[in-house]
Amino acid sequence: MSDESSDPIALVRRWFEEAQAAGIAQADAMTLATATPEGRPSARVVLLKRIDDRGLAFFTNYESKKGGELEANPRAALVLLWMPLQRQVRVRGTVERLSAEESDAYFATRPRGSQLGAWASDQSRELTDHAALERRFAALEAEHAGSEIPRPPHWGGYRVEPDEIELWEGRANRLHDRVAYTRTADGGWERTRLQP
Repeated sequence: MSDESSDPIALVRRWFEEAQAAGIAQADAMTLATATPEGRPSARVVLLKRIDDRGLAFFTNYESKKGGELEANPRAALVLLWMPLQRQVRVRGTVERLSAEESDAYFATRPRGSQLGAWASDQSRELTDHAALERRFAALEAEHAGSEIPRPPHWGGYRVEPDEIELWEGRANRLHDRVAYTRTADGGWERTRLQP
């Protein structure tokens, strides 16, 4: 591993910053995997918006399919892949909602159209008439003309608090470098090198 650390979250943050600095398109794209209480998995790509000592954060509609799955089963897995750098990060952990203040602060930074879209869309629900969705968007745009758009109560952030993190770096001849970190009872990390 090109950078060894006793703090895998700090290393993930550094790798993410290096991916952004390298100009990798959509360096913030990460696969989020959730499961129903019955264990049926589903995965989709969301955008990584923050990494701090507590974990990795993204934002979404709480009433979406992923929001419902996270409420029923608050565990998730994440995958970040930066192929030009030959790096991958896998995370597993528990999920909690961000505070209203954290969600409000991020919502205020979103483009105005995205803010209106968060109000207009009943995410993951059946869409029978796209024109009706566009009319709803236009009505909201007129309603909020000249004013700030508040965050919808059904929209906000989640944080995945890792209990497992695996870092992978590609090497020649498939002799890749893999290091797994597992959260210990005292809140530290146990580090294990894995076979490729």
